Amino acid sequence: MPADYPLRFEPLFRRYLWGGRRLEAILGKPIGKGSDYAESWEVVDHGTDQSVVSAGEMAGKTLHDLVTQHGRELFGRHHPQPQFPLLFKFLDAHRSLSVQVHPNDEQARLLDSPDLGKTEAWVVLHAAPGSLVYAGLKRGFDRQAFEREVRRGTTELCLHRFEPRVGDCIFIPAGTIHALGEGLIIAEIQQASDTTFRVSDWNRVEPNGQPRPLHIDQALDVIDYDTGPIAVQIPQPTEVTDVHRLVSCDKFVLDRCEFDTSQKLGGDDRFHILAVLEGAVHVAGDPMGEPLVRGQTMILPASAGVRDIVAKDPTIMLDMYLP
Repeated sequence: MPADYPLRFEPLFRRYLWGGRRLEAILGKPIGKGSDYAESWEVVDHGTDQSVVSAGEMAGKTLHDLVTQHGRELFGRHHPQPQFPLLFKFLDAHRSLSVQVHPNDEQARLLDSPDLGKTEAWVVLHAAPGSLVYAGLKRGFDRQAFEREVRRGTTELCLHRFEPRVGDCIFIPAGTIHALGEGLIIAEIQQASDTTFRVSDWNRVEPNGQPRPLHIDQALDVIDYDTGPIAVQIPQPTEVTDVHRLVSCDKFVLDRCEFDTSQKLGGDDRFHILAVLEGAVHVAGDPMGEPLVRGQTMILPASAGVRDIVAKDPTIMLDMYLP
């Protein structure tokens, strides 16, 4: 049974105090009862957190099963890999997320539970009026100045912030202090890591009345104080009509495809993660036999070859892969 066809997965939902219900209301996700659905993990291979194939001959297999049993078919030129190196998710920031930072690979390897570092990128799907992104330190804040404000409880004074627009892409390299403000819905591609150091959580408490733990000392050690304010990415044209590059780094490439006819993808001996942000597409060979619609995701394995991606409506789709 070769893993050589478009792969869809069951989403994994994460519930946190900052979540809401817009994963269902806006993205059509099948969440349960409650008002704290924060994240939909679409593609993940991280310990016990596993995407499970939902259709075709590979149905029921985890993403890690594919990595270990069908690695050459999945990764192509990037085989072998100990785990699937990227994690893709949707986030509903009904309330602001904590101010946080992630270590780089070298720093993460030194942790008690070694992990990958976490470089990530966001694409804004929805922004309520006045919603803010916090990304990077304002100029002039070195470790000493930043630590002084953190200890005073005035972390927010140090953070560069701006009001994003739908379609904006924000690149957050490991070591960058950041937070999503309330009112945003985000698509996020990142390294397959869940290591987060919280600096501030807006003085919130859990339902049990206790605040979530902070990791100030660890955060101060991994922040890159030379990064400075983070700006919105400027999309770059590619050799393919209607495809613009949002991010190209050593961890992943993120492209945005906007089309209303068809595109060809694959055939370059690497996997592609496809996520529809607007519209709908039919992917040749998809065993579901129905369009991939807004809020849905699939992996095109390296062995799947070139596939026709036919837009059913004017479509915006993300294409994410290893460099």
